[in-house]
Amino acid sequence: MAATLSFSLSLDPQHHHRHLHHHHHRHKARHSLHCPSSPPPGLRHPPLGLHKFDRSACRTVSSSSQPSPPMTASTGTAPSTPFLDDPYRARRFLTDEEFGRLRSLEGFAYDRELGSGSLRVRVMRAEEMDETVRVLAESFADSMLLPGGYMSLLRFLVKQYLIERRSAMPHVATLVGFYRGGEDGEEELAGTVEVCFNKRGSNASPPTPTPPRNSPYICNMTVKEQLRRRGIGWHLLKASEELISQMCSSGEVYLHCRMIDLAPFNMYTKAGYRIVKTDNILVLLTLQRRKHLMCKKLLVPYSPSESDESGSDQGQTS
Repeated sequence: MAATLSFSLSLDPQHHHRHLHHHHHRHKARHSLHCPSSPPPGLRHPPLGLHKFDRSACRTVSSSSQPSPPMTASTGTAPSTPFLDDPYRARRFLTDEEFGRLRSLEGFAYDRELGSGSLRVRVMRAEEMDETVRVLAESFADSMLLPGGYMSLLRFLVKQYLIERRSAMPHVATLVGFYRGGEDGEEELAGTVEVCFNKRGSNASPPTPTPPRNSPYICNMTVKEQLRRRGIGWHLLKASEELISQMCSSGEVYLHCRMIDLAPFNMYTKAGYRIVKTDNILVLLTLQRRKHLMCKKLLVPYSPSESDESGSDQGQTS
């Protein structure tokens, strides 16, 4: 299943110059980060990535310049860096509620037996960043018919996007699905999907038609080409809905589907999604495909406090 990707990419060199210039100033500003001796009132957990904190060695490092953690032999089951010590996480204090949400994300797992093997879906770990980048970049290049010469640039942009989105956890999460073909088959990363839970995790520049910023949103779903037509995309969608039901008080979830993508559209319709709005034909003038905005009402058995949603504009990440 090809992806309906939601990060904004441009092949205009001037756009990339502005993008990198913007990130340069953001990273420069991070070097002025202060190391408080105690958390602010109501923020009882230390900044992510500084959980075990040595004040004598206090320094900040730009997240995008950090090398990726080494890959483990078995990315599906091997021990990994705890989310609190994730090198891609933002250096900020957590509220008690955010700390609980982060723990929920770390413990989330969705397991299903398929006709041809088994699938486990969970939140992406730091050491799986590069492999996830490759899967997304290949799908994006395929859907946009980009020449191979753009792949290095495309992987760079996708990685910057994933790092930025990961810094917004626990208000957004990237899920990865690991497929094992048969009992003796090797486990491999088969697909990925992004889930946004509220406006603090919403994308600063969402695609059109624009979904409600404070509603859960599913995007950037893709499955490796050689592993499609096995039900993996369906279960990535179901895993996303299950996680949303656990993390959100809102029962409406949104996603986009390009009008030309008939197979994903049929899958979303079968899952209960309905079109609420469609791009105007004038969007073709911007060299974009027309898209449907689709919505489904979920049963939400768990309703956490909505303090993360009230007054969250000031704390919104981009």
